[in-house]
Amino acid sequence: MRVTVVGSGYVGTTLAACLADAGHDVTAVDIDPDVVAALNEGRAAIHEPGLDALLERHVGGRLRATTSYDGLPDTDVTFLAIGTPSNADGSIDLDGLLAAAETTGEALSELGPDDRHLVVVKSTITPPGVADVRDAVAAGAGSAADRVDFATNPEFLREGSAVDDFRNPDKVVFGTDSDWATERLEALYAPLIGAGDGDDPVPIVRTDPETAMMIKYANNAFLAAKISLANDLGNACKAFGLDAYEVMDAVGLDDRIGERFLRSGVGWGGSCFPKDVDALRAAARSAGYEPPLLDATVAVNDRQPERLLALLDDHVDVAGERVAVLGLAFKPGTDDTRNSRAIPVIEGLLERGATVVGYDPVATATMRDRFPDVEYADSAAAALTGAVGALVVTDWDEFAALDDAFDAMADPVVVDGRRIVDRREGITYEGLTW
Repeated sequence: MRVTVVGSGYVGTTLAACLADAGHDVTAVDIDPDVVAALNEGRAAIHEPGLDALLERHVGGRLRATTSYDGLPDTDVTFLAIGTPSNADGSIDLDGLLAAAETTGEALSELGPDDRHLVVVKSTITPPGVADVRDAVAAGAGSAADRVDFATNPEFLREGSAVDDFRNPDKVVFGTDSDWATERLEALYAPLIGAGDGDDPVPIVRTDPETAMMIKYANNAFLAAKISLANDLGNACKAFGLDAYEVMDAVGLDDRIGERFLRSGVGWGGSCFPKDVDALRAAARSAGYEPPLLDATVAVNDRQPERLLALLDDHVDVAGERVAVLGLAFKPGTDDTRNSRAIPVIEGLLERGATVVGYDPVATATMRDRFPDVEYADSAAAALTGAVGALVVTDWDEFAALDDAFDAMADPVVVDGRRIVDRREGITYEGLTW
């Protein structure tokens, strides 16, 4: 099929590259000429395993980028993958998406009398916002609006494994207003339908556009709440002198609960969980419902970095001392520092008067933009040299092999927020929930 993807951020770039790899002819549209130029040279603006290889394989063939919407009427499907940033109250800002939706509609106003086109929202928007985007597309399309179908198709990609997640989805959700739109999406995803584990087809959820988006929010809220509950229980285990990991290993054997997302630690971050849980809370309040469990989910998560710092305080006064922060990305496998737990950890150390030195295999540049006056090391060993304390915030594999590096610390205190460092002689070791 001929596909347009409007928006070349994290979701849009991954989607465009993966659809090209699935055999479709894809045009990426973005208003930033630098982003377009980089894509046409086969370079992504994000760090995502496997993505550069896809761009190298398909740019100049099945994948190209442009700043122009003019080619939309010549394609079959247009995806809207525009960012929806958070407002101060946690609600999402739809302005950019609505502008792109209306411009998309304007381009599609040139559809021929016998043509039909499908516009699919890939951006994450709350159910009440779906009508606004649908109306913006229709307003732009004018008299051609009756030939433009509308759908939502939420993404469930994890940073660090997005390409693999696209190829091997747990489920695919189609939110459509017509049988024709459903059939179009089924045809588009046909190369992936049999890509699940084993011989079973990938489950397809067919529903309306608003319910499809609620599935996305409910999915992320449930996972965030599961992690926060594991952290709350982990904090209690620490207070009792117990190992939360031993406890949760046993709990995870219950098939009603499952073993995933039970690793307690310094909390969740990134671009999805914080933004989506906040947006769902704000939307629920706007509809007249106070969501107490979602509020508690956020409150537990927000407290975890301070608990990490408090454990360091128990052993050393960091004022005027060098402290290493190991891990700046919100999770391993990405350079994304949005809502990283390292941010409140660094802020807490600076408030205590510490000299902070940070290290991350790939996320140093993005964190430097936020904390330009913090020192950044080229290696974990360099960050640890002369430090009185080390806080482990991201569980990069390399942090599991730092035994000799700890010898360069002064009276070393290691507070591990991810259970990646082993206890050893010569260091004072504290696990956050064990």
